[in-house]
Amino acid sequence: MVINIAPQVNRVIEILHSHGHSAYVVGGACRDILMGKAINDWDVATSALPEETAAVFSDYRVIETGIKHGTVTVIIDSLSIEITTYRIEKGYSDNRHPDRVDFTQRIEDDLSRRDFTVNAIAYSPLIGIIDPYGGQQDIDAKVIRCVGNPDTRFGEDALRILRALRFSSVLGFDIDKDTADSIHRNKNLLANISAERIFAETSKLLCGKNVKRILTDFSDVFFFIFPELEPMKGCIQNHERHLYDVWGHTVAAVDSVKAEPHLRFAMLLHDSGKPLVKTTDENGVDHFYRHSKKSRSITEAVLLRLKTSTKFRNLVCDLVEYHDFLPDKISKKTFKKYIALLGIETVRDLFDIRESDIRAQNPVFLAEGLEANKTGLAVLNEIEKENACFRITDLEISGKDLAAAGIPPSPQMGRILETLLDEVMGDTLENKKEALLKRAEEINQMKDGN
Repeated sequence: MVINIAPQVNRVIEILHSHGHSAYVVGGACRDILMGKAINDWDVATSALPEETAAVFSDYRVIETGIKHGTVTVIIDSLSIEITTYRIEKGYSDNRHPDRVDFTQRIEDDLSRRDFTVNAIAYSPLIGIIDPYGGQQDIDAKVIRCVGNPDTRFGEDALRILRALRFSSVLGFDIDKDTADSIHRNKNLLANISAERIFAETSKLLCGKNVKRILTDFSDVFFFIFPELEPMKGCIQNHERHLYDVWGHTVAAVDSVKAEPHLRFAMLLHDSGKPLVKTTDENGVDHFYRHSKKSRSITEAVLLRLKTSTKFRNLVCDLVEYHDFLPDKISKKTFKKYIALLGIETVRDLFDIRESDIRAQNPVFLAEGLEANKTGLAVLNEIEKENACFRITDLEISGKDLAAAGIPPSPQMGRILETLLDEVMGDTLENKKEALLKRAEEINQMKDGN
């Protein structure tokens, strides 16, 4: 079987062979080639020791990215290609990294240490495909299956648990039963994985096309990572607008929103505070007053633990706190206040959040909810076209102008500017310098009792 690979990669393999070393394309690149997908990262495995690889490519730019573990990067015609010596890994006392790495001369040994069969395939245009674990068959059947004993694979590197879920979600593959059973058994090993790695894998997983099934079938894994979410499962919502418990609604909402990490995380966490504030009235109807504030607190705690960037954390927290806004009930002035507080892009995100929330509720109210979003978007678009004023810095006057008019820098000046902004946003005052100065003097005189 002949497979098309990048000419630079083909050159790498030919050069290594010409120096007496075997070499193959391996890992995700090989998998994606067989699936007909575009390749961004090329990995080559070789029998050459890292020092030998560096010597072979002495005429090219070589970066010793991980020479201690057998990896060097060769750059050919602007393409970076990672070349790693065949290796065997032994001992995983931290359930993440091998205690010992031994180099080997056999590609089969190297493939035996890999996580899943779809990633344990090698290809050389000179030799053909090496597939000792049935990876091609599993690609055709759309199955994620561990190489060998899944308990052993996950014990070696617990991150593979999330990688299995991520591959299933992103590729739309099923997870083999033995592998799935092992994931449930070994989820506690994720306690040994760094927060940064958990965040990276979860971000990709949440954006996959199969996320609904993964969140449903492997909820116990997510509850282990995010124990704050577990109370949502079984938390009934006896209300005309809901069909599911809080977790079921959350899963549907995550699946419905655009596949962008900040939106998917926001929907995963938007109702996390509901179980803590649930009340039931005399008619048996459930209510969750002020749950968005509680959900924001939980979201902040989760994202702090995951060590996300401050920007990402603040954005998701804002989307969670304001996810229940009613776009058709908000005045233009209130919209402007939202924009001043959150920024127009975040306000636009709130419409996506709101729509996915509605789509995960009782479909009887779907048309009504979508119409409300449409009404609110029309107002937002109108405001954006007006180049409206949202912040004090958008006013046509500044503190210097007020000082020149005889109003010295003081808390009073700040209050005057805030009042001017409020009136401009409410369309009761023009954002023109002359009108603003006149109004500022009036406000100042009112303060002085004149």
